[in-house]
Amino acid sequence: MKKLKNEKELVKKAIAMGKAYGEARGVVEFEPTDSAEAKIEYIYRLLVHDKVIQPLPNDQISQQDMRHRLAIWASKTPD
Repeated sequence: MKKLKNEKELVKKAIAMGKAYGEARGVVEFEPTDSAEAKIEYIYRLLVHDKVIQPLPNDQISQQDMRHRLAIWASKTPD
């Protein structure tokens, strides 16, 4: 897995985009106390369920890999 140049910023962008996506669908309402890890996992699973992103193989699912997949998604999405 090749690390993206500005992956940290892209993960933040992906969380904001995923949060807006989930709330627009009416399936989630994040609380201010929710951890970034919980948001990342929920957004990843929602996008995989909706077939927006391709799922990771079951033996490779980790917090770091989900972050990376969401960062790639955010980088390909126009602002």
